[in-house]
Amino acid sequence: MNLVDLLILLLIAGVCGAIGQAISRTSRGGCLVSIALGFIGALIGMWLARKAGLPEPLPILIGGNTFPVVWSIVGSALFVAVISLITRRR
Repeated sequence: MNLVDLLILLLIAGVCGAIGQAISRTSRGGCLVSIALGFIGALIGMWLARKAGLPEPLPILIGGNTFPVVWSIVGSALFVAVISLITRRR
């Protein structure tokens, strides 16, 4: 994986994290938070999909590695929703 592949991967993870935040109607930071949420969402989403025996729709091949776009969005939305419930402001 070269620098261009890494930048593309970061961009896609950022977009997935931002979409996950928009779905859960929560905004927690900027671009770096969205990138982190995209990667965490990919981990959570793929783990849930494997446990449920679901296929990987819309994988993107970047530098010989696949990135699960749909499961990244679903996982990041779930992760942000859980974090919002835990850290609810009073």
